[in-house]
Amino acid sequence: MKYTEIVSAEMTESPKRYVHPDILDRIAEPLLAWYDAGRRILPWREEPTPYHVWLSEIMLQQTRVEAVKPYYERFLRALPDIRSLAAVEEEKLLKLWEGLGYYNRARNLKRAAALLVSEYGGKMPDDYEKIQALPGIGSYTAGAISSIAFGQVRPAVDGNVLRILSRLRADDRDILNAKVKKSVEEELLYVMPTDRPGDFNQALMELGAMVCIPNGAPKCGECPWEELCLARAEGRTAEFPKKAKKKPRSIEEKTILVIQDAERVALRKRSEKGLLAGMYEFPSLEGHCEETRISAYLKEMGLSPIRIRKLPPAKHVFTHKEWHMMGYLIRVDELAVEGAEQEQSGFVFVEPEQTRTDYPIPSAFAAYAEWVEMGRRKRSSYGETAGKPR
Repeated sequence: MKYTEIVSAEMTESPKRYVHPDILDRIAEPLLAWYDAGRRILPWREEPTPYHVWLSEIMLQQTRVEAVKPYYERFLRALPDIRSLAAVEEEKLLKLWEGLGYYNRARNLKRAAALLVSEYGGKMPDDYEKIQALPGIGSYTAGAISSIAFGQVRPAVDGNVLRILSRLRADDRDILNAKVKKSVEEELLYVMPTDRPGDFNQALMELGAMVCIPNGAPKCGECPWEELCLARAEGRTAEFPKKAKKKPRSIEEKTILVIQDAERVALRKRSEKGLLAGMYEFPSLEGHCEETRISAYLKEMGLSPIRIRKLPPAKHVFTHKEWHMMGYLIRVDELAVEGAEQEQSGFVFVEPEQTRTDYPIPSAFAAYAEWVEMGRRKRSSYGETAGKPR
């Protein structure tokens, strides 16, 4: 097997090797043999075009492989190429993305696609620096596209790769430090096989997902590096990787209002900037509000509440904050709805089916979204009686 001797253009000196310089020189052959023997069959691997690799890598950020598969296939059916992605309306795009979270990933896909259409004829360039310059693409995704789709010797280093290499070498550097990531990228350039750089990167990803896992004990008996790994030899796998402590998440209290007339539910569009920008949500109030405050708010919006029912509390965790939510299921007089829609409330009343097809609602509201369809079924079967979802 042939190994590369190139180094990145920005390197001014050889990267430092940690603990045992020869370990990285010995990882490729057993890793690729292990990968060839049992790699997972994934749709983006079987047809690794630049668009497919790009889309899958963006979807896989912060999301499990099994969860991504149906989204990936549905997305490709609707938007099969870069030109269709560039032309899609944002609301349709966000609806396709609904449930994956981190919605700026989808917006950046569209922004990058528009640039690819205007500057590169709707095709992904085969130049690493040009790929990395696209919105939403960092060194990891650029490396994945360059190596898997174009066969270029470029590392794709994310948290999984940093974790398994820190255990391999008992490396006590902080993997959240950008300089550490840069150093590992440079080190891998020396050992990536020039004939299979894409498979090498995917094998590292596979090892991190299936064997040297992030939660729970690594499955060292299944690892192709079992005899090389210093953390295993020293009985210290639980000590790696090293990470600086994160700041605790801030907590925000919210009151979520599931407002329904006879057939429809009220939604409100969020601001075009900030968290969940441009998404539709159930109307909400800051803090945990009592029924009297809810009733007063509804009247301010021009609505006449007929019944207000408290719903179970819910919590949603974002990267840097948590929403601690309480909710109310509210039946309003449909005669007042038309006026409320014309007021400055920002409400739009939609059919329950439209919350699945036309209006992207973030998964943060999932605990309350189930009441929409449930409420419609119960009313049709039992009149005005609202039941509890199972």
